[in-house]
Amino acid sequence: MDNEKIINEVMGGGLRVLNRIADSPLVERLGLEERAQQLVYEGAKRASEAAANAARRLAPRGSSDRPRRSMKFDLRLSEEQQLMRDTLRRFADDVMQPAAREADERSGPPDGFLETFSELGAIAMSVPEALGGAAEQVSAVSQMLIAEDLARGDMGLAYAALSPLSFVNALVHWGDEQQRARLLPALLEGDTMVASVAVVEPQPLFDPGTLRTTAKKRGSHYVLRGEKSMVALADRAKWFLVAAEVPKAGPRFFLVEGDAAGVEVSEEPAMGLRSARLGRLKLDDVRVAAESMLGGEGALKAEGKLAYYDAVNRGRVAWGAMAVGTSQGLLDYAIPYCNDRVAFGEPISHRQAVAFMIADIGIELESMRMLVYRAAGRIDAGMKCQREAYLARTLCSAKTMQIGTNGVQLLGGAGFIKDHPVEIWYRQLRSIAVMDGNLLL
Repeated sequence: MDNEKIINEVMGGGLRVLNRIADSPLVERLGLEERAQQLVYEGAKRASEAAANAARRLAPRGSSDRPRRSMKFDLRLSEEQQLMRDTLRRFADDVMQPAAREADERSGPPDGFLETFSELGAIAMSVPEALGGAAEQVSAVSQMLIAEDLARGDMGLAYAALSPLSFVNALVHWGDEQQRARLLPALLEGDTMVASVAVVEPQPLFDPGTLRTTAKKRGSHYVLRGEKSMVALADRAKWFLVAAEVPKAGPRFFLVEGDAAGVEVSEEPAMGLRSARLGRLKLDDVRVAAESMLGGEGALKAEGKLAYYDAVNRGRVAWGAMAVGTSQGLLDYAIPYCNDRVAFGEPISHRQAVAFMIADIGIELESMRMLVYRAAGRIDAGMKCQREAYLARTLCSAKTMQIGTNGVQLLGGAGFIKDHPVEIWYRQLRSIAVMDGNLLL
């Protein structure tokens, strides 16, 4: 392969991603045109330098030349990731936060919200170019950043927006060619088809490794029976990705159409995540073709079970990212409030108890962030992350409830009423402890 071809291949994917983002109508609407154009220019420059370096590495070298390994640990974001964060944070601030109260009260996202989110191109950025998307490389870190930034605006709306994206991620990671060809094009073309993931079950101390929902083989079909809870957009979903236990094989995912015989959806009012329009999914002897198993019947092999637990780990990282985003939003709101609120002639932040409580929130938030980022980074590096994902879930489950409680406490009586968003964040942060699935990186 000559140097010119190397340069073209290295530069092509990255520039296509940057141009796709820069051309998004929401970039112009959110006032990020100048930033986007700057990143396209910088991206071209960096890609050219990277391509030249790649050509030098592949060029013949003498026996005295030795490849050098970099031991640098770098947590800086790429230009594409930074542009994505800028866009999503503006979207969270300008679109999601103002709509959060009404969405919570109506128990569903505002009209047109999902369509507006689709304009950001998050789905295209989650699908490799080879499958018709815009991503040169699918990254768990990028997916984690999307979840964190959206949850900073509103966790319930973020859950609604990320449910179809989770469905797409599952197809990309574990679907077979037939399943991808059938479902990905409509989602990539901006179709508003709603899809959702259903893992959580209405049972105490739910464990995704011990499912009560079963999928039994009957001839050329599987028969699914069981119940799922806390499913986002359940009454609107055209497709569900359902986790079920296959006898003697273990848990697997199945693609189930929303209007299939035996599928029953009911409303499920909950304490938090109300704006995701949660519902309960009942499967009463639902027949699906064998080809509906995610990855095809080849997924019955041991690799299929590993794929399921890989999905569980990714789900735990995703919910950890949601916890980090909402906790950050709470902290960003509480600090100026406590600085501006005057009692007994001075800001309440001058009181030691208040200052220590804010400091504790900041400390716990950074601990959560580091665990979540580490787990996502290990996924991208192709390393095992079961331990890291579980630690992130355990810490986030415990500390988000404490952060939500402290947020209400910092505002005193004002934290208890609906004039401030803290009571919504309190309810949403408590949901992290019960959500062990239903969202995939």
